[in-house]
Amino acid sequence: MKSYVVGGAVRDELLGVPVKDRDWVVVGATPEEMLAKGFKPVGKDFPVFLHPVTKEEYALARTERKSGRGYKGFTVHAAPDVTLEDDLRRRDLTINAIAKDENGKLIDPFRGEEDLRQGVLRHVSDAFSEDPVRILRVARFAARFNFPVHKSTAALMRKMVASGETDTLVPERVWQEFSKGLTEAHPQRMFDVLKSSGLKLLPEPKYPLQGSLPVRFALLAWPLEEKAVEALCKRLRAPNEVRELALLACGYREQIKRAKKPDEFFELLKRTDAFRRPDRFADLMQVARLAAPKADLARLEKARAAAAAVDAGAVAAEASGREIGRRVDAARLRAIKSLG
Repeated sequence: MKSYVVGGAVRDELLGVPVKDRDWVVVGATPEEMLAKGFKPVGKDFPVFLHPVTKEEYALARTERKSGRGYKGFTVHAAPDVTLEDDLRRRDLTINAIAKDENGKLIDPFRGEEDLRQGVLRHVSDAFSEDPVRILRVARFAARFNFPVHKSTAALMRKMVASGETDTLVPERVWQEFSKGLTEAHPQRMFDVLKSSGLKLLPEPKYPLQGSLPVRFALLAWPLEEKAVEALCKRLRAPNEVRELALLACGYREQIKRAKKPDEFFELLKRTDAFRRPDRFADLMQVARLAAPKADLARLEKARAAAAAVDAGAVAAEASGREIGRRVDAARLRAIKSLG
């Protein structure tokens, strides 16, 4: 029974990148032996355990055989006779198929260290084509490292798309990879790789992708119609905070660009719920600064600050019922007009 650090932890260490978590593969062991050593089982589809002290993941070495379409169409074999090289061969890219033993020695049967030095994304074997999610992973790693995709891998990805294998992609897996790639240092590279593969899942970015995940997604949504954004969010099953900002961005882009007068500022602030959701409004302004730099955003933000400074509680204390809302609105509008 031997344990090896594998995958991203080894890759990042070789790149000089801080290692966040470590995954281990165990060769020559059975689930019963792992349990006897105090490991806690957590794997659903194959034997994965948590170390009793470090809580790091230890997976039994395994192979995978294609048995159906999609990323779940695999038969997994995990047994003591599965070698480390067998386990590494099933991985997606050579840079993720490097292991390190407990003495620090590298095991690199697919020359991943050389591909790291050259800065290239290359698939390990033709088994890459059995999982369509791997196209998204390659695009995500391109966005992270800004590495080119090896021509053989690019050709294989195009073949996968043409064959219809990517038709089995499920929203949860698409969003998992896409959302990570969108927040990487070079997000445009993800779109370039997907476009080159022929996989049409996302709109092309029209503006620099900066800021948080909701802001970057809203920048994609900015030029689209609301129905298209709704459909995209539904198809990807985007989280509510992402969906809400995207719909605000596309729904109010024209008002944001046109607003010049106090009445227009106030109406826009109310419709975007800027007083109750100041953080979300700040995100909307970040989107607008990148997508509509000619809009009068400085005055709009000053208008929000002036209106938000109104003591709504004091105003409400002097009225009742529906009159409260009308008086608060009037006080906020006066505050905006006082700016000149």
